[in-house]
Amino acid sequence: MLIGSHVGMGGKDKMLGSVKEALSYGANCFMIYTGAPQNTRRSAIETLKVEEAHQLMKDNDLKLENIVIHAPYIMNLANPSPEKREYAVSFLTNEVIRTDKLGATQIVLHPGSHLTQDLYVGLDNIIEGLKKVLNNTKDLRTLIALETMAGKGTECGKTFAELAYIIKGVNSDRITVCFDTCHVNDSGYDLNNLDKVFADFDQIVGKEKITAFHINDSKNPRSAKKDRHQNIGLGHIGFDALKKIIYHQDFLNIPKILETPYVENLEGNMKFPPYKHEILMIKKGKMNDQLLDTITNTEN
Repeated sequence: MLIGSHVGMGGKDKMLGSVKEALSYGANCFMIYTGAPQNTRRSAIETLKVEEAHQLMKDNDLKLENIVIHAPYIMNLANPSPEKREYAVSFLTNEVIRTDKLGATQIVLHPGSHLTQDLYVGLDNIIEGLKKVLNNTKDLRTLIALETMAGKGTECGKTFAELAYIIKGVNSDRITVCFDTCHVNDSGYDLNNLDKVFADFDQIVGKEKITAFHINDSKNPRSAKKDRHQNIGLGHIGFDALKKIIYHQDFLNIPKILETPYVENLEGNMKFPPYKHEILMIKKGKMNDQLLDTITNTEN
């Protein structure tokens, strides 16, 4: 079973620091951005201590294929503007190349938002853009995993059918899916009826297309279309449903990444990542009151 979290890549240790952080949480996989997710500034790969990070991973039996990269939020392949779509293609191309140079095998992408256009015009734009990115990186095998979206605003990819439309349109084995539990809940799927959800996904998309999971509880009830992550077991999905996904026999070898909110200590004077506590609960297979007492959930 693979379980980890988003970790940082700042400071002097760069990617080496990412691996150290993941190990401190008891993780055996992790997710990073190649740079800040909100802008285009990127440090040269040569400055990121990639070789040192890979050696530390090897020393601790962490596999390169279990690194997940997340694309920045500033790209929109569905944009009505041809110029902005071309910018998104160019920047995503560079991110795919950086993903390969970091030794990772997949990059997770928010498909895009159709904005003022018809939904299917936006989906067709995404298909066109992904084809260009794949052609620009045809010598690589890096996967682009389309994230399941919550459905806020004009997001594309909020239903399994929309993802299937994109995947069929691109027609490449390099296009896969990142299954985000909060987003799937908020878009309307009932994760407490998990067998049906996965059966529907398998029929519409194909369960073999899932190459990563984001494991998050939700602050909102099903179909809210709001995308507000909650700590494991403290939201509307619940610990039992999330545990079933994490331990599902069909997906044991797929990386599962926590993106749950930072929390405050009981005095309320410091925020910290909850991942060590949540990973421990997941490994034990049950909610642990002693661990929960060490953190107080914060409302974002």
